[in-house]
Amino acid sequence: MVAPEEVRSEAVQLFGRRDGASAAFDIEVERYASHARVQYWIDYFSTRARRHFEVYLQRAGRYDSMIRTRLAASGLPQDMIFLAMIESGFNQSARSHASAVGLWQFIAPTARRYGLTVDAWVDERRDPGPATDAAIRMITELNDRFGSLYLAAAGYNAGPGKIRAGLARYDFGALNGDDVFFALAERPFLRRETRDYVPKLIAAAIISKNPERWGFNTRDNLWRPLRFDSLVVDFAVGLDVIARLAETTRAVIEEMNPQFVRGVTPPDREVWVRVPEGMKDAVTARLDQLPPGQRITVITHHVSRGETLSRIARQYGVTVEDLRLANRLRTTRLRIGQRLVVPTAMLRERAPAAARPTASRSRTAAPARPTRASTSGTARRMHVVRQGESAWSISQQFGVSLPALLAANGLSRRSLIRPGQTLRIP
Repeated sequence: MVAPEEVRSEAVQLFGRRDGASAAFDIEVERYASHARVQYWIDYFSTRARRHFEVYLQRAGRYDSMIRTRLAASGLPQDMIFLAMIESGFNQSARSHASAVGLWQFIAPTARRYGLTVDAWVDERRDPGPATDAAIRMITELNDRFGSLYLAAAGYNAGPGKIRAGLARYDFGALNGDDVFFALAERPFLRRETRDYVPKLIAAAIISKNPERWGFNTRDNLWRPLRFDSLVVDFAVGLDVIARLAETTRAVIEEMNPQFVRGVTPPDREVWVRVPEGMKDAVTARLDQLPPGQRITVITHHVSRGETLSRIARQYGVTVEDLRLANRLRTTRLRIGQRLVVPTAMLRERAPAAARPTASRSRTAAPARPTRASTSGTARRMHVVRQGESAWSISQQFGVSLPALLAANGLSRRSLIRPGQTLRIP
């Protein structure tokens, strides 16, 4: 453990004094560097949590420039970036026991209040850019309310009502600004998590500014910022399909588009989809040529508390019978956490075609032209099954009923079809 006096001395050398308007550090550190709880967290991050903190430092490379640029544009100190570090370790997919999600750990109601979309299809808490903008709006509002960045940080953690109640309950005399947080943290009013929130922020900042001092070597392992282009999509298409069209992996597309919680774009609105840099025009052209029946493969849905089969069916625009057949369910009863396969080739485009904006590039391509084979002098339509297709999706593609398709091929609703199999289209 580094001695408190040494930390304080290094803080002065690294960041300068507050009256010197240091350019290297723009939140108050020198006055609180030797505080016992700051010291505790410096020791904790550099010893027991060392492996985790090293990962946080590596991930920071991906988000540092984006977050600092937005903080600076808003007038907030750029080193409030370390609030995201202690919230999530810069993990855009982080989820807490209280259902807080993303880099900045918003719960759904707070996220919506600050302008983020959180619904069955899109969760912008997982999207670092919009989530950072929402966090900035919230921190700015709290800072304006309490007149202290550290009280604002405490309000971010505990809720503004808790901080307001604490300030009303205790008389802090002539104290003002950030000193009030440390005075409030000494009272038995805030939870331990909130009392330690600002000390953790300061400790994370001190180590991150000079990681080599604490034995961290992350310079060669920093995550690089993502580089991408964006295009508008106004129909449901699977991220795996976009990955194939973009000549990359699904993992790459999912990392660029973490906000699409079902692995598919919404069927009822326009959204921006990110693709690798330089691939925008190619993906746009390939999407235009892709038949609607090939836009989606499958979605996995995990049952949450209170959900019913009929509710899930309505959510995805399929029928209860579709879900029962796809999952071989003998009953409509579900259990929490149960995995359901949603046959998304059945997804119905919710917006009517007439309501869709017309553009130079068509949003809807014609179905694939079936191959024809001659049998006994009669032309019959034949179709070779492709990866991801189902009997239902094929019936929809060719405009025939599922029972008719099954009967024409001697199949039942429980029959499995495989890629390469040839089906007769009645």
